[in-house]
Amino acid sequence: MSGLTQAHSVVAPSTVSRRISGAIVILYAVITMLPLLWIFATGFKSQSDAIAYPPKVFADPSLQGYVNLFTTRSRQTPEYMASLPAPETWYDELVRKQNMVIVGPSKFGARFMNSLIIGFGSTFLAVFLGTLAAYAFSRFKIPLADDLMFFILSTRMMPPIAVAIPIYLMYRELGLSDTRLGMIILYTAVNVSLAVWLLKGFIDEIPREYEEAAMIDGYTRLQAFRKVVLPQAATGIAATAIFCLIFAWNEYAFAVLLTSGEAQTAPPFIPIIIGEGGMDWPAVAAGTTLFLIPIVVFTVLLRKHLLRGITFGAVRK
Repeated sequence: MSGLTQAHSVVAPSTVSRRISGAIVILYAVITMLPLLWIFATGFKSQSDAIAYPPKVFADPSLQGYVNLFTTRSRQTPEYMASLPAPETWYDELVRKQNMVIVGPSKFGARFMNSLIIGFGSTFLAVFLGTLAAYAFSRFKIPLADDLMFFILSTRMMPPIAVAIPIYLMYRELGLSDTRLGMIILYTAVNVSLAVWLLKGFIDEIPREYEEAAMIDGYTRLQAFRKVVLPQAATGIAATAIFCLIFAWNEYAFAVLLTSGEAQTAPPFIPIIIGEGGMDWPAVAAGTTLFLIPIVVFTVLLRKHLLRGITFGAVRK
């Protein structure tokens, strides 16, 4: 028995390689998370602490950034400030310490709502249209299908900003400039090619026999698609929705060029938050933190589908 050796799998990683890879992953996670943690911490600093040099890692917590983000303020003379009655709220008191008064709400709430409507609206349309197109390419004999698929993919090869000027001129003629509908249509058009390519791969992995059995049992093609294919493709649909939403949520170039007021989203609005003497960094950090929350929540809720979707079809029986 002493001469026997334990079998070692050539596929399973060794203990040393697991530790090295684990250390690399942890290091990468720390490096990736540090900027986000710094932004989160800056949102709870005062303006003086945010621009202090050397930078202050720990500072007295303050909600000045969030108050400045959601309010519009006006600087007043000491005589006028002295004539005012006592502040009624904590944020009014915080603003008065800066020798300012609140004159109304800021535009961040409306810009944030625009991002929600445009981002999720375009994602829904892109995934909906992409699912239908991917199913058609996967199940039906379409003339020049490979050429059409390459044409769809080719729309992703050109940077979207390269066609920004023609789109701007077209939108101005159609009355779609600075409208939510125009931005939803634009982001849908950009994302639908990605949705078609991703979803076609998922649907190709679903055996046709499932649908054929359903249609033999009396289902129509549409019923088989809705009750058989869609549940099987839920993983791919969720993964595709995450990628489409990330693009629509973070897109900056089109939002700057095509919106300026009613339909402006949060990405072009946050960098122009100006405070006393320059950029209001706590307010910018607070807006960035709040802007990250929906996409993080959406991704976390669908994280299982995302992981399964990325590896779907990688291992074949």
